[in-house]
Amino acid sequence: MKCEYDFSQAVRGKFFRKHADLHLPIYVDSATRRGLERIAKRNGKPVAELVNQLLKKDVELLESLS
Repeated sequence: MKCEYDFSQAVRGKFFRKHADLHLPIYVDSATRRGLERIAKRNGKPVAELVNQLLKKDVELLESLS
């Protein structure tokens, strides 16, 4: 790293997008991944769609318990 950086020409918020859709990487262990891939393939769905359905159901369940 440099001792000093010159930010005199910097622009604050240059890449900020107010309504940007963030895609968070979520990591699962390999056995879980293989199981999700197998179930998704059997149902003819992408893994992301299956995971979203599972998470939505879990969120609904957890919110109903609160």
